[in-house]
Amino acid sequence: MKFFIPKEVVEGETRVAMTPASVKRLVGLGFEVNLESGLGLSSGHSDDEYVQAGASIAVDPAATSREADVVARVRKPTGENIANLRKGCLHISFLDPFSEEELIGELAGAGVSAVSLEMIPRTTLAQKMDVLSSQTNLAGYQAVILAAERFDRILPMMMTPAGTISPAKVFV
Repeated sequence: MKFFIPKEVVEGETRVAMTPASVKRLVGLGFEVNLESGLGLSSGHSDDEYVQAGASIAVDPAATSREADVVARVRKPTGENIANLRKGCLHISFLDPFSEEELIGELAGAGVSAVSLEMIPRTTLAQKMDVLSSQTNLAGYQAVILAAERFDRILPMMMTPAGTISPAKVFV
């Protein structure tokens, strides 16, 4: 079975659909993994790390996408991406199916099966695929960091020889 992991094209996107560790697991199970050059650069993973994990770098990403059995990405595919998926392919990503009826129709019309990651139930059985919990956890953490940066005082209580600064009171 052939996997293809394309590079994310949305400006500022630093997430990747697969890390080198994930690639290594899939290759160890006998899957062939191809990826677009530069896939992990924004998240700190070089092409060499992916190659060492067993992946191949696609010379022609569009052609590699057309040959893949499974295509995994973080963001929704574009019309051009869908045109490069073969009939019977499985596409895995965030899809926002309730708001993106046209996109879902395009995927269905192309004969592509799709898994919308945000629709996987949050159950013990599907816990390893629960992307919403991890993403919302990170977003909450980031929100506190950004708020602290914009706050006009320091957050913790500080006791110094020069005096004490009371802790900030915030509502999260």
